[in-house]
Amino acid sequence: MRVSSQGVTVVALLADPDTPTEIAQRMAQILSTRLADKSGQGRRFDVEVVSEPFTAGTEDPPTLMRRIMDRGRAENWDIVVALTDLPLHSHGRKLVVDLSHEHGLALLSLPPLGGLRLQTRARRAVEEAVLSLSGPRATGAGGPPQSQPLLGPFVSRLAPVHPGPVGEEETADLRYVVSGPRGYLRVLVGMVRANRPWRLVPGLSKALAAALATGAVATVNSTIWGLAEYLSAPRLVIAMVGSVGLMVGWLIVDAQLWHRSTEVSPEARQRARLYNASTVMTVGIGVLVCYGGLIVINLVWALFIINGQVFASVTRTPLHAAEYLTLSWFVASVATVGGALGSGLESDEAIRAAAYSKREQERRHMLQDDHGD
Repeated sequence: MRVSSQGVTVVALLADPDTPTEIAQRMAQILSTRLADKSGQGRRFDVEVVSEPFTAGTEDPPTLMRRIMDRGRAENWDIVVALTDLPLHSHGRKLVVDLSHEHGLALLSLPPLGGLRLQTRARRAVEEAVLSLSGPRATGAGGPPQSQPLLGPFVSRLAPVHPGPVGEEETADLRYVVSGPRGYLRVLVGMVRANRPWRLVPGLSKALAAALATGAVATVNSTIWGLAEYLSAPRLVIAMVGSVGLMVGWLIVDAQLWHRSTEVSPEARQRARLYNASTVMTVGIGVLVCYGGLIVINLVWALFIINGQVFASVTRTPLHAAEYLTLSWFVASVATVGGALGSGLESDEAIRAAAYSKREQERRHMLQDDHGD
């Protein structure tokens, strides 16, 4: 067991900025007590949270483990658990956690935990990692403790977790990875969760202003009334899908969000597909949130401004709830196209800041600098 001379095991949560730091700070409030209760034997734990970009410039797990080890040696820490919201890869597989029982280190990648109940899953994963690192050192020849079970929080029918290969020269002595379509899906959902797609709404102020202006004008346009009244439900759905797709495509192309790998290895191509899929899902969810908001705003505006007699004289249809909803739905599609045009006024940096987490922004800045060199 790793324990300081004062009888207290000092646990450092080394977290990347943004989401990992927020998760670490919340779990630190109860982690000491939970670890003491689970470990038993009167053990005490002191938990510290350190926020710094320890993944800057690299996504290589062995390199990150060496950084964590050097950082831990410089401080009075017994155990270091590092958290990042970047998806990490090892030998073509998606890394969940690296453990080094010899040095008391753990590297946890948050995306494989999925997008739901992330705080709870991350806390349980950290608890299991700390208890594993602080437990009895009944090891084999240079390996991890032989009695260590598969980490419970990672086991799921939706993401088959299994031990991964560890190189002889690596700091880690135990590694868990996910693979296959189900593991890919869970990592993808976790990446989208880390990007927080709902932040796209306030981040595109100029596009939203253009969409709202377009919607306000279209709502009082008699031609739009006629079109909305005679469009069938399938055509309204096609208009919605087309306008949302146009907005998503325009944002990705205009802000250069599409990731193109300069490497030709299968692993590099796999990473590029994963990043691009997360980009499409992140932007798509953000645009759908905007679209829903536009329907509500257009509905309120229509209820306030449209005169039922004028509407009936133009469309020869009484103005009831169904007509209000149909008109608001169609106007949202028209307004979304206007918003796509207005997004051209946004800076690329503003769109990236709205679409990506802080660490993902820094990763893409690094790739752009490398390409520029």
